[in-house]
Amino acid sequence: MAVIGIDTGGTFTDFVLWRDGQVRVHKVLSTPAAPERAILEGLAELGLDPAGLRIVHGSTVATNAVLEGKGVRTAFVTNRGFGDLLTIGRQARTDLYELQPLPRQAPVPADLCLETGGRLAADGRWIEPLTDADIRALVVAVERLAPEAVAINLLFSYLDDRAERAIAAALPAGLFVSRSAEVLPVCGEYERGLATWLNAWVGPLVGRYLGRLGQALPGTRIAVMQSSGDLVAADQTAHQTVRLLLSGPAGGLVGAGFVGRLAGCDRLLTFDMGGTSTDVALIDGEPPLTRLGRIGGYPVAVPMVDMHTIGAGGGSIARLDAGGALLVGPESAGADPGPACYGRGGREPTVTDANLVLGRLRPEAFLGGRMRLATDAARAAVGRLATAMGLSLEETAAGIIAVANEHMARALRVISVQRGRDPRDFTLTCFGGAGGLHVCALADALGMTRALVPVQAGVLSALGMLVARPGRVLSRTSLGDLMARTDDEIGAQFAALAADGIAALEAEGQPRSALTVARGVELRYRGQSYTLALAWQGRTATAAAFHDAHEARYGHRLDLPVELVDLRVRVMAPGQGLDLTGSAPSMPTLRSGASFELARIPGFARPVPVLERLQVGEGGSRLPGPAIIVDTHATTWLAPGWTAWRDPIGNLHLERATSS
Repeated sequence: MAVIGIDTGGTFTDFVLWRDGQVRVHKVLSTPAAPERAILEGLAELGLDPAGLRIVHGSTVATNAVLEGKGVRTAFVTNRGFGDLLTIGRQARTDLYELQPLPRQAPVPADLCLETGGRLAADGRWIEPLTDADIRALVVAVERLAPEAVAINLLFSYLDDRAERAIAAALPAGLFVSRSAEVLPVCGEYERGLATWLNAWVGPLVGRYLGRLGQALPGTRIAVMQSSGDLVAADQTAHQTVRLLLSGPAGGLVGAGFVGRLAGCDRLLTFDMGGTSTDVALIDGEPPLTRLGRIGGYPVAVPMVDMHTIGAGGGSIARLDAGGALLVGPESAGADPGPACYGRGGREPTVTDANLVLGRLRPEAFLGGRMRLATDAARAAVGRLATAMGLSLEETAAGIIAVANEHMARALRVISVQRGRDPRDFTLTCFGGAGGLHVCALADALGMTRALVPVQAGVLSALGMLVARPGRVLSRTSLGDLMARTDDEIGAQFAALAADGIAALEAEGQPRSALTVARGVELRYRGQSYTLALAWQGRTATAAAFHDAHEARYGHRLDLPVELVDLRVRVMAPGQGLDLTGSAPSMPTLRSGASFELARIPGFARPVPVLERLQVGEGGSRLPGPAIIVDTHATTWLAPGWTAWRDPIGNLHLERATSS
C-alpha cells in the first residue's frame, strides 16, 4: 500500500510519498480558504489513484479557526453562578505592568452562557441536583439561541458525569455537543471548560473539512496527526477536535526525533521555520508533552507536544513602526499573494525576499526549478523599505534577516535557557522550507557548535506523519497524598484509563497484542498549584524522582508530602516501518557537466560555491563555508566559519570550525 504524509502549512502544502521502499516528495501552494483543494492538486500532480491510498494528514483547520476567531456559534452550559467562568479565567494579565490594558473579548458572549443545576462538591457529593425542570428550561433556551454547537462544563463532572450525560441526551438532535468529562476529565474548571468550549467551537468546521476530503478521495484511508504526536483515524476525531490544534507542528517534532536518532543525535534543539511562523522545541530522547500549551492566547490543557511558536517565517513582512524602528512579523504574506519574489502580486518585503536579495536563495533552484523566483520584484520590495530607512538595498536585507534571527534566537532561549537547559549540550536542528537559511546564525547566537539539517528538511513535518504511531493520550484526575495510596490501587486506576485507549485503537483495527502502554503521573508538593510530569515507577521510586526533578527545575526540594494530581496513559500501536537508507533527496538540475557553480554574494569578495546536497562529501570530507547547498525543497546557507558533511542517509551535519 502506498502511504503519503501531507502537511498543510500557511504557505505550502507538503507531500511525502512512501511506496515500494522509496520516498518521493512534492510541494504545492496552500489554498487556505479550502485546504482540500491543495491536497487534491498535489495528489493529481503526483499521479496517485485515491483508491487504496493511505493518507496521514496534519491539518491546520482547527488551528486557523482558533487563531482567526472563526469558530461556529457555540452555547456554553455550566452551573448556576458560573456563567462568567471563561470570561474571568485565572485573572492573569498578559502584560503584568500594563496599567491600562485593552479589554479582551470574552470567549463566549454573555447571552450564550447558560446556567443550570447538577452541581457536585469536590468530594463528589451532590450540592444541587439536576432536575427535570432544569433540563426543560435548558432545552428551551438552546432552541431559542439556535447554536450550532454546545459545550457542557459542570463543576467536578470528572468525578460523576451523569448530569452532563443527561443534558447532552436531552438537547436537540443535530447539535455538535462536547462534554467536559469526555474531552478532559481533570481538575481545573477553567482549563477544562475552555478545552471543552474550543472542542465544540471548531469541531463542526473540522468535521465538515474531513468530510469533504473523504468524499473527494473515495477509497482512501485517512488518519490525522494529533497535538501529542500520535495518529487518530479521521472518523474518530469528531468529538476530540481540540486535540488537533498542533497537528502539523507535532509532525515536525516526530520527524525530527526520527531523523535525529538515525543521525546519532538524540538531544536536539529544533526550529521549524515555515512561511508563516517558527516553532521551537527541545527533544531529549522523545518529544516531551505538556498540558500548559497555548493557542491564540488560550490555555489548552490537553496533552500536546511542548513547543513555543512565534510569528516569524519566510513570509514575515518587514516594515517600520511609528518611530522608524524595523519590525519583522508577525504579519505574513501567506500563500496568496506570498512574498514579492513569488511573482503573485505581493509588494511588501519579506524574509524570503531579503534572502533572495542577499543571494542566499537561488532563483533557478527554488522548488527544484519548478517555481522560478522573481529577483527584480524582491529587490523592488526591499528597495522601497531601504529608501524609507536611508540604507542600501543589501544593508536593509541584512537588517531584515538580523531582526528575524533575533526573534528566533529569543524563542530558542525560552525553550532552553529559561528552563535551565544549556543549548550547547544539544544539536541545533532546523527544518521547514526556510530553516536552513538561518541555522548557522542561530547556532552562533546561542553559542552552539553543532547543527543538523535533516534529509527532507523542507518537508520534515510531512515525513513525521509517515513515521508517527497510532495512539491515544488519556488523563484523569486522582487527587490525593501519593504515599497514602497503594501501588495496587493506583495500578487499577491506570488499567481502567488504559482500557479506553485500547478500545479506541482496537476500533481502528489495531490488534490488542501489538499495543503498548506507558504510564505517567502529574505530581506536586501539597499546597502548590503547578505540577511536574514523571513516568510511573511505583510510589516510592516516583516520589524520589519527583524530589530530584523539582530540585533540578527550581533549585530546591521541600520536606512536604507529595501530592498525586493526575494519572496519564499513552497507548500506542506500531508505526509505519520506514527505511531511509535508499531515500536520498531528489535534486534540482542546476547545470550539467560541472561539480559546482559559483555565485556572487553581496558582502563577499570572492564568488561562493553553490552545490547540491548530494555533492557535499560524506564522512571525513568537510565543505567549508561560505557555501550554498540546495535540494528540491530547501536551501542551506553555510556561513563562514562553519563546515558541513553528509551522512549516508543524506543528513547535513554542520560544525563550527575551531580556530587554530
